[in-house]
Amino acid sequence: MTIREQTEQIEKQILHSKACLSSMSRGRVRYEKDCSVRTCFQRDRDRIIHSKAFRRLKHKTQVFLAPKGDHYRTRLTHVLEVSQIARTIARALRLNEDLVEAIALGHDLGHTPFGHAGEAILREIHPGGFDHYKQSLRVVDFLERNGQGLNLTHEVRDGIVKHSKGKGVIISDNPKDKPITLEGQVVRISDIIAYVNHDLDDAIRAGVVKKADVPRDIIKAIGETYSRRIDTMVRDVIQASIKVDLENIVMSDEISFIVYKLRDFLFETVYESDAIIREFNKAKNILKALYEYHLEHTDEVFKDIAPERKLDKHRMVCDFIAGMTDSFAFMTYERLFLPEQWKVF
Repeated sequence: MTIREQTEQIEKQILHSKACLSSMSRGRVRYEKDCSVRTCFQRDRDRIIHSKAFRRLKHKTQVFLAPKGDHYRTRLTHVLEVSQIARTIARALRLNEDLVEAIALGHDLGHTPFGHAGEAILREIHPGGFDHYKQSLRVVDFLERNGQGLNLTHEVRDGIVKHSKGKGVIISDNPKDKPITLEGQVVRISDIIAYVNHDLDDAIRAGVVKKADVPRDIIKAIGETYSRRIDTMVRDVIQASIKVDLENIVMSDEISFIVYKLRDFLFETVYESDAIIREFNKAKNILKALYEYHLEHTDEVFKDIAPERKLDKHRMVCDFIAGMTDSFAFMTYERLFLPEQWKVF
């Protein structure tokens, strides 16, 4: 018996009956021989961590563009926080922690530079529209490994493409939006737990809001501090999900009401505030200019791409812009549109 097979046997013995077992995965689009050491979900996690798209997340905006402080979240630290929260919930509920980790680490691989400002401008100017969760799936299916993709399992791909909520419900009853595994639901709910808490923390650090601005009923219900608020939400998810025998991953009515209220507060005072929108509009102008330039110069920019990988111009440019880091977008814009300073010797 291989180490992988031993791990699969352990899963059958200790995981919840509704957990997604590695040995029961629906598999990959392209067949691959099983690893003798790692389960299929462990391999997916490792492929995501070693991908170029994952490394680029360290220089992509979460909320605050090009922050000067060292302690603001980036897209990379966001996915790490989601992963930690999701793994805590999964372990407590005896779900497949490896599947949860793979989905969590891969869920934002398709996010644009400049956060949701980048997503908004690409949605506006790309003829096919744009959604970061669809782009995340495109990254793992096609863009990584020079067009080969990562060939991830069906369950991880499903969790990635169904993680996003926007202003919608945390766990939807719509099969189109609801992950097929409980592990995917864990990541979807962990994503909102992570971002409402760390975005509030960063907004207070940035002086966009003050602690006193946060409605008192929110603080009373979930806690004064960042760590206490996360702990309250995580414990609630665990307890509420156990109460329904893991029919779904859920929050209690009381805490979900508070989470929605906190999210609405953040949209009103942070995400859609004048200060943030002003900076987002600057970012949109940068990406729009880059998009238009690359659309006009596709033969030059994409000359090294193999013919079989060349798509329509808009699709290639959209993929290229979406994959940029904030710093690369700034640097490219400066090179293309700003006059070079004269060097004096």
